[in-house]
Amino acid sequence: MADRSYQPTLSQLRAFVAVAQHRHFGTAAARLEVSQPTLSQALASLEHGLGIQLIERSTRKVLMTNAGTHLLDRARATLEAADAFVSEASGLGSRLSGPLRLGLIPTVAPYVLPALLPSLRETFPDIVPHVVEDQTARLMASLRSGAIELAVVALPTDEPGLVEIPLYTEDFVLVVPAGHELDGRADLPVSILKDLPILLLDDGHCLRDQTLDLCRSADAIPAASDTRATSLATVVQCVAGGLGVTLVPRSAVEVETSKGAFGIAEFADPKPGRAMGLVHRGSSTRADNYAAVGALIGTVGASVAG
Repeated sequence: MADRSYQPTLSQLRAFVAVAQHRHFGTAAARLEVSQPTLSQALASLEHGLGIQLIERSTRKVLMTNAGTHLLDRARATLEAADAFVSEASGLGSRLSGPLRLGLIPTVAPYVLPALLPSLRETFPDIVPHVVEDQTARLMASLRSGAIELAVVALPTDEPGLVEIPLYTEDFVLVVPAGHELDGRADLPVSILKDLPILLLDDGHCLRDQTLDLCRSADAIPAASDTRATSLATVVQCVAGGLGVTLVPRSAVEVETSKGAFGIAEFADPKPGRAMGLVHRGSSTRADNYAAVGALIGTVGASVAG
């Protein structure tokens, strides 16, 4: 009687199918590249586990039992399914396909995505991008929890257990009201920030922290302000309204200054800026795939920031 808990192995099923196909133990063993005793043991174990005889053995020939004939197609289908499973897994391992959850910080997403998403579809047609826009700290938490696979953020993150792939760098540009005395300058020293009313993004935005770091390097302390903005678009519109000036990444300039009365000023070399990168979990086995995605994002980002 068969043991209901018994589960045949693929090796046992391969032995059964090979003997059934070749009707000869020696030939079947050679085709499977195993010894004949190993083949015989695998078949015997299968029959014992099932509690039925599949093959009649004699010194002159090999015959199929009724049970063996009945179960042969099932065995073949099981092996075909297993082979397809391995083949599919191999394909998934060598290429990107299916959902890809990509996080981007708010000072990148609106400016890079219009060019990035079509490029992703063209270069990686088997993936389905899912975009998550959020601040750096929350993107890092999402990476650790598995909620997203990749994040485009400013480097370095100094987060243990995560891999950082440098993508591109971009300069900071000073946005001023139209007609401002600095409008059109391309040789600003960083020290000039000491004399300017700098508008900042709200807490949690890395651009705020980068602006504060730059101000500190010039011994500048942005004045306290009741103006609070959670988006770069709002800060820039406050500049147009005469509330102050602000620093924006070069990739954002065209979009954010297209509506309103603005002036642009640039810093002298070495220009202040930021380094962008792609971050993923160090435990991921898809580092090569993610590096390929990073190369594409880097090309698109550098083009937009150029």
